[in-house]
Amino acid sequence: MNVETFVASLSTKKPPSDLTPALTALWFDHHEEWEKAHEAVQNESDELSAAIHAYLHRKEGDIWNANYWYRAARRKPCNGPLKEEWDMLVSNACERPGRSQGLAAR
Repeated sequence: MNVETFVASLSTKKPPSDLTPALTALWFDHHEEWEKAHEAVQNESDELSAAIHAYLHRKEGDIWNANYWYRAARRKPCNGPLKEEWDMLVSNACERPGRSQGLAAR
């Protein structure tokens, strides 16, 4: 899925059935459904899902937990506007068909 198709899907009442867990989380986040967004990535083990997990915890104000997930994603904590981080995550998620490499076992 490309960014334009994903953005167009944001006007629908339900997420498209072919979204990856990462895009599903970002779709629900756009619709202010934090719990559903969190559920979509909480059991995923790839770095992109960890980055989205970090973003979601940063958005809710749980910085300690967000920083844990940024480390798991091998990314520096984001301090910029949430909208910019969301846009970057959408772009990353649309670049990667399917799932990315899993994180090392902890």
